[in-house]
Amino acid sequence: MAEEKVLSSQLIYDGRIVRLRVDVVLLHNGHETTREIIEHSECVAVIPVDVEDNILLVEQFRLPTGKELLEIPAGGIEPGEDAETTVRRELREEIGYLPRKVTRLGGFYSAPGYCTEYLHLYMATDLTPSPLYAEDTESIKPVRVPVGKITELIDSGTICDAKSVAGLLTFLKYRKS
Repeated sequence: MAEEKVLSSQLIYDGRIVRLRVDVVLLHNGHETTREIIEHSECVAVIPVDVEDNILLVEQFRLPTGKELLEIPAGGIEPGEDAETTVRRELREEIGYLPRKVTRLGGFYSAPGYCTEYLHLYMATDLTPSPLYAEDTESIKPVRVPVGKITELIDSGTICDAKSVAGLLTFLKYRKS
């Protein structure tokens, strides 16, 4: 494998959610180049399934896209918090339910060409109402979608963010096995 050696690293921005750094790297062929890297904490992405075999998605406005997106619930793992605890907190904040059963389905990098964010993918079942208020989730609207409609929503582009597409396709494959 051809690894890149970091020769220098400069922090450009240190924000609440992300840090941006520019690294000068030495390639395996001896050439130097730069890499712009967004540092982001690990996150969870969750497929919550209710007793009627619906997936609870969230609809929310995403400023970078300029529109509302239909997504699976997700959120950052807080310092000192494990991934399953994050799953439970995020679902309470975003859809108002606490899962009694949480199953790990895998994980993936969101954009490995320029970002360190890794998403741990879970399925959450046996949901019980248990809302938890969070200021940044006020505009999130839960949407129930029958499992049988998921492929259609992905194919039509209604569900179009990478974590939701990857997560839902992984979930559907898991359900078949």
